[in-house]
Amino acid sequence: MPIRIRPFAVAAATLLTFGTTLGAQQVPKAIYTDPPHDVKHPARMEVLHIPSGGVKINGVAYLVGGTGVHPTFVLLHGLPGNEKNLDLAQAVRRAGWNAITFNYRGSWGSPGVFRFAQNLEDADAVLAFLRDPANVKALGIDTTHLVLAGHSMGGWVTVLTAAHQHGLEGAVLISAADMASAFGGTSREKLVAGMASDMESLAGTTPEQMADEVIAHKDTWNFRTAYAGLASVPMLVVTSNDGLAPTNDALVAAVRARGNTKVTTAHFPTDHSYSDQRIALESAVIEWLQKMAR
Repeated sequence: MPIRIRPFAVAAATLLTFGTTLGAQQVPKAIYTDPPHDVKHPARMEVLHIPSGGVKINGVAYLVGGTGVHPTFVLLHGLPGNEKNLDLAQAVRRAGWNAITFNYRGSWGSPGVFRFAQNLEDADAVLAFLRDPANVKALGIDTTHLVLAGHSMGGWVTVLTAAHQHGLEGAVLISAADMASAFGGTSREKLVAGMASDMESLAGTTPEQMADEVIAHKDTWNFRTAYAGLASVPMLVVTSNDGLAPTNDALVAAVRARGNTKVTTAHFPTDHSYSDQRIALESAVIEWLQKMAR
């Protein structure tokens, strides 16, 4: 049963992830309340340069104040990434989680050329970076509480990454776009035209290259290949009225059929960027993360 979140209240819902029923609740305080200022160890932002594929991609860490390590939320943007959901990253930090964002190779100033295959490699590289003992200490990363989240294409990266990165505590999908199967009935010409509309900030690629890469991997990059690997991964799957809900619903049904009882869903009547449901989106994610941290 999906969560239904209204602007200033969380409607009664059954959270299938935890098998409990919540009554009406207020929007999480982290949405509208700053945490206390820690004079000695304040919250801060750190610029990251993360090794991946022989270069160092650009990242940002929004770090929680205080000493010690903190649960960490890794947020992946979509194609090309005009909506980066940084308001969500900040809200998650106010809720007590470090929030890590980054730009794939060849996007938004990260060195290299853009390739879909490299998006997958970059996600693995970021997780390896965060688990490195030196970075654990410098950034205060609790490696036992790492959650991977992605919007749109970033949701596709999250699905395929979480299927083999079994040290993750969970995965959050926000209108995840199955890059391989979504275009199964689309001609190359239409796929090229679609890619041409998503070229902002991408280096060293063309719509033709992008389309051909997706077509060449349609049998290995689709959500179906990840079902088995997600059978025990706690998940929050958020959808909207952007046309991607059926693919996400099929993923949810498939992993539940494989025994995953830790899947929570939420649907909001809005566009692909959740333009008029930002508070609702943040609330859904924070509510789920708070349950994960208990």
